[in-house]
Amino acid sequence: MGAQSTLGVSFDPATSPIAADHPGVTDLFAVLAYGEISAFYRLAEEAKLSPTLRGKVAVAKMASAEMDHFKTLEAALAERGVEVFDAMAPFVRALDAYHASTDPSTWLESMVKFYVGDGIAADFYGEIAGALSPEVATVVHDVLAETSHSEFVVEEVRRAVSTSRSERDRLTLWGRRLLGEAITQAQYVMAQRDELTDLVLTATGDLNGIAALFERMQTSHAERMAVLGI
Repeated sequence: MGAQSTLGVSFDPATSPIAADHPGVTDLFAVLAYGEISAFYRLAEEAKLSPTLRGKVAVAKMASAEMDHFKTLEAALAERGVEVFDAMAPFVRALDAYHASTDPSTWLESMVKFYVGDGIAADFYGEIAGALSPEVATVVHDVLAETSHSEFVVEEVRRAVSTSRSERDRLTLWGRRLLGEAITQAQYVMAQRDELTDLVLTATGDLNGIAALFERMQTSHAERMAVLGI
């Protein structure tokens, strides 16, 4: 994932962390793993959209980072005695549907999706990580960690929108669409596995806690959009 979560943690793992052997942890690792491998293939394909060699190389580096994150999750699942491909299977349809509905048509849309879309995911999963035992939370935070490649995305988008009002307006609408699709996807992903639903409910407190999390995600999303100048 390209952007680190900017949300605060509403759960105190020092006093009452969710146990590392909670069955929902396996599902959490699995959905993150499929997210990372999907991002790898997506970025490798979208590198072709770059108008410059610099952009192609930058996106290739982003893709490489996503593959490293996948390997981290694959190893974490193996330590739990779980094969990564079997674990990812329940989440394939939901995540593929999200990417199909947010398939970028331009280079700049691709960059906004990388920065904003991954940031939304980092907010969601990062807050859950705050409720987990330290050894599990470390894995989640490692694969959500922001990389220096995000700076390239910010520069590309800000430069483009600063010289084109129409481009800024178009990317603003694109960013709003990404938020709506991502929240819908998060709800659908949770519904795939009772164990994951239980993990998220435990981490956030209850349904009201989930609603509050989505509100905080919207605020954080607006902040990221502002960073991009849209």
